[in-house]
Amino acid sequence: MTDGRSGYLVETDWLNERLEAQSVRVLDVTGMLTSELSNVARERVYDEGHIPGAVFFDIASAKGALSDPDAKLPWTWPSKEQVETAMATHGVSNDTKVVFYAATPRPGIDFGPMWCTRAWWVMHHFGVDCAVLNGGYEKWVDEGRPVSTELVKPPLAHYIASGDGRHAVATKDDVCAAQAESAECIVDALSAASYAGTDKMVYGPRKGHIAGAVNLPMYDVLTSPGLTFADRDTLKAQLVECGLSADQPVITYCGGGIAATVDAFALKLIGNDRVRVYDGSLMEWSADNSLPMVDPSATDGC
Repeated sequence: MTDGRSGYLVETDWLNERLEAQSVRVLDVTGMLTSELSNVARERVYDEGHIPGAVFFDIASAKGALSDPDAKLPWTWPSKEQVETAMATHGVSNDTKVVFYAATPRPGIDFGPMWCTRAWWVMHHFGVDCAVLNGGYEKWVDEGRPVSTELVKPPLAHYIASGDGRHAVATKDDVCAAQAESAECIVDALSAASYAGTDKMVYGPRKGHIAGAVNLPMYDVLTSPGLTFADRDTLKAQLVECGLSADQPVITYCGGGIAATVDAFALKLIGNDRVRVYDGSLMEWSADNSLPMVDPSATDGC
């Protein structure tokens, strides 16, 4: 990359040239969730083919490698000790460059970029040198690059996290404060239908969106085909058109703190370091009737 974001986003050419590098660890974070929120992507996707040398890294399960196992909600921010253990068991040391990728376009597979950016959002803020593979597994395969079916078990490593990353996470109290402070923007990363309260997919007892939030669906910051992030100038123009800039404070949210990281990552790519992700998102917010939500569908036809 030449636009100053190569630490966060890498291209397939870059990775292909470094597949044999001992300092690079490729992690496959594909998600294929069951109704119980367990991830079956390792057996059904990874085992059928993956980037050579890639290690399967399950963050998509409700209590996956980067989720607090004791939390009431799924995909809740992990502890420093948990991150250190996850890095060690997946072959990541403090000298390792980590590259995430995921598969997407197949029935049953979750939207790949969101698992990549969720992994990045957590690990980056614990001090891991990590990046997302732009375009993911599909771009890799479409370009005719090598694929392997070998199960990779990395050697145990040692990793010491820098801090607990809490500055990257917002709570419901932070969101309430943002509602009262016009300078901080609340961004809903779910679909326009979800924002409008018309989507069949819901993330709690109430439909619609958090009061005061603007809608920027995660799909809108990616280009198709390939599910790639655009160059910085194009991405910046897209975000500015939605009323977002590189210097304003932002809280992103979604259903459970996963899709929200796609928007948050896009903002980081244009240089915004004042972004937080609401970890509890609608799973927490919609369950508390004292917290304001807007359901536009409830007033349709009135």
